[in-house]
Amino acid sequence: MRKAKTEVAVLMGSDSDWPVVEHAAKTLREFGVGFEARVLSAHRTPDAAAAYARSAARRGLKVLVAAAGGAAHLAGAVAANTILPVIGIPVSGGALDGLDALLATVQMPSGVPVATVALGKAGAVNAALLAVQILALGRPDLRRRLEAHKRTMKKKVAAGNRRLKAAAEKTT
Repeated sequence: MRKAKTEVAVLMGSDSDWPVVEHAAKTLREFGVGFEARVLSAHRTPDAAAAYARSAARRGLKVLVAAAGGAAHLAGAVAANTILPVIGIPVSGGALDGLDALLATVQMPSGVPVATVALGKAGAVNAALLAVQILALGRPDLRRRLEAHKRTMKKKVAAGNRRLKAAAEKTT
């Protein structure tokens, strides 16, 4: 099997963010989307983060996903240095349990857009799915996989509804 072309960057402010970010990586793998994962800090390695973002399009990347906790400036720092779409994943933790990361990621100034997803695993999965949706605009193979994914979700909900109905009927 041929390795997928790397089109997405999965960035995190610290390797301690990996337990959340790995859900994005898993989702990208499930869709056959190639990615590279890196630790870059908006505060501890600002020059490296900016250089990475500036070189991303030239290296063939199409979407950047950036996860960070606390002040969560990574997504904004990356977005300030690229024209590629940036998706921010706020990571829980610290004194405010992720509220600071959520607000820092979602409250970007005009002209520096960052698409922001939820905290935690759901946010990481949704960030990957949003990246896949962006890529699918020009890739029919990904469009078909997304359509199949939606059908699978509908089937799971229908099955859950059948189980609930059966359980409810037993209690009456």
